[in-house]
Amino acid sequence: MATDTATDPRTSTRVHIQRFGTFLSNMVMPNIGAIIAWGLITAFFIPVGWTPNEKIATIVGPGIYYLLPLLIAYTGGYNVYKLRGGVVGATSTMGIIMATSSPLFDPVYADTGGSPMFLGAMIMGPLGAYVIKRLDGLWDGKIKPGFEMLVNNFSAGISAALMAIASMFLLGPVLRAVMEGLGNAVEYLVNHNLLPLTAVIIEPAKVLFLNNAINHGVLTPLGLDQAKSAGHSALFLLEANPGPGAGLLLAYMVFGRGVSKATAPGAFVIQFFGGIHEVYFPYVLAKPRLILALICGGATGTLMNVINDSGLVAPAAPGSIFAVYSSMAKGSVVGVTLCWSTALVVTFLVAAVLLRLDRSEDDGDLAAATASMEDMKGKKSSVASVLTGGGTATAVATKPIKSIVFACDAGMGSSAMGASVLRKKVQQAGFSDVTVVNQAISNLSDTYDLVVTHQDLTERARQQTGSAVHVSVENFMGSPRYDEIVELLRRTNDPNAHEGGAAVAEEASSAGLLQPSAVVLHGTARSRDDAIAEAGNLLVDVGAVDPAYVASMHERETSVSTHMGNGLAIPHGTNEAKDSIHRTALSFVRYDSPVDWNGKPAEFVIGIAGAGKEHLALLGKVAGVFVDADQVARLRSAQSAEEVVAILEGTS
Repeated sequence: MATDTATDPRTSTRVHIQRFGTFLSNMVMPNIGAIIAWGLITAFFIPVGWTPNEKIATIVGPGIYYLLPLLIAYTGGYNVYKLRGGVVGATSTMGIIMATSSPLFDPVYADTGGSPMFLGAMIMGPLGAYVIKRLDGLWDGKIKPGFEMLVNNFSAGISAALMAIASMFLLGPVLRAVMEGLGNAVEYLVNHNLLPLTAVIIEPAKVLFLNNAINHGVLTPLGLDQAKSAGHSALFLLEANPGPGAGLLLAYMVFGRGVSKATAPGAFVIQFFGGIHEVYFPYVLAKPRLILALICGGATGTLMNVINDSGLVAPAAPGSIFAVYSSMAKGSVVGVTLCWSTALVVTFLVAAVLLRLDRSEDDGDLAAATASMEDMKGKKSSVASVLTGGGTATAVATKPIKSIVFACDAGMGSSAMGASVLRKKVQQAGFSDVTVVNQAISNLSDTYDLVVTHQDLTERARQQTGSAVHVSVENFMGSPRYDEIVELLRRTNDPNAHEGGAAVAEEASSAGLLQPSAVVLHGTARSRDDAIAEAGNLLVDVGAVDPAYVASMHERETSVSTHMGNGLAIPHGTNEAKDSIHRTALSFVRYDSPVDWNGKPAEFVIGIAGAGKEHLALLGKVAGVFVDADQVARLRSAQSAEEVVAILEGTS
């Protein structure tokens, strides 16, 4: 069972944008091969191409006017209503193509560079499929036997014809205005040398997984339109430029620490040569100030294209250095090379300065950048992973795990890489019957036992796989969560795999860690820091820790929040304060009015002092309580300290 979490409105907005981006990406990405083919023909055979050929160049016009928009429309319709939706969607799109793009319909407008056939395809493809899907639903089961084929064919044909005509006269003028407005905006930015400033929006949006909405919803249609009229476009490299990410990873390779430095070389190869940009996002999320380096690098690279009037003839997908050069326009060699190389150098220099100025004790462990931390180790947290449903989540895994899926936005980049790494670990551990696959989030079904996603995508995955255990990671290459997943398999798939009665002994040793004298039913704190002190002082009062440990609990909180969601916070000290612990113990404070914990409500605060691992079994039970609304309600209404202890220890 997955952990339910309160939905932050800001997170919901981001999730909606991610979904929209995925929706657009699912129309464009399957057709990238066709777009690259058109780009290669354009780059080589048009009059200003590398090897001009008048006969072959005749493919260029029909390709961009008809082939590519219809492929995108068909794919969009197919995604909504399979083959029937694809056929109706593509046919409906012919109207908007002829109204806004075709020189046969409007030769004057077709030469102005304002042809929104791609935007029209992205609208009419899914819309046509949706209409026929709803129409089929109206008379489903009401058609007399023998007339099914007649009704199906004519309903599709009539609806497609009507929508094609409607799109020609109704949607056409609207999209012309939209495309002209967007084109004028881009022209203004270019003419006033402001295009580099788009990095201020694009680079942060990429790290938040909004890149698909920006790239496929705006930049690709505009870029293809520019390439048609000018022979190339700098817009293709605004989001796909491999330079900024490569520069960031190089800075980590030289100036990083710990796991971040160790994994950066592999990430560099995957990002720069493989084109999977998502691989560097966790490095930025671990140290958000590094977004400044990406912005500076991205702006510098774009400036080089503006100065040299250079660009690509088609999207670089994926954003690999090989894809960049394969789509490069003639005369753009210098500009494009300067674009990615200066972006790399500037990002490296700025990131190097920021990393050198970083005096925190955090060694750059990417998993430790999340709210998940390892209890009393100051970095990776088995405690946080248990309580959030990530990591091992022993209390949440109620059945053997036979199927694991890695899910990402497109289902072909970071998830494929992560699935490969974990699959090897699972097989080496002897679980040959456990399958590990990768999928796009939009294609997930609630048939998997365990779902692994980047932490920014977990909420979306939960909505489609509510019965699964969910594990959130930041580094798909070498996350410590992988070892925890293997450990989870040992516990759920083979209960006897642990050394004799170790698990039983551990659970038995957890008894008595939370004493009634360390339970407060009506906390008096009104702030986060006061609540930490209240929970910490209880640990001092029962003789579990020295007062110095309470100070380390405050220090830990300044590094990463210990708020776990569901109204629960679990403050604990740093690894350096372990000498202040006399014995493992927990404290519990309940607040009548939730305390503001970094903008999130904390109704229950559990203080932790862990000298060993005895407390993990109890925390596993705590996890089971806080994912069960009825149990939380029991805690909320408990009238005695003994009752609280019984609920949390599972004896009541």
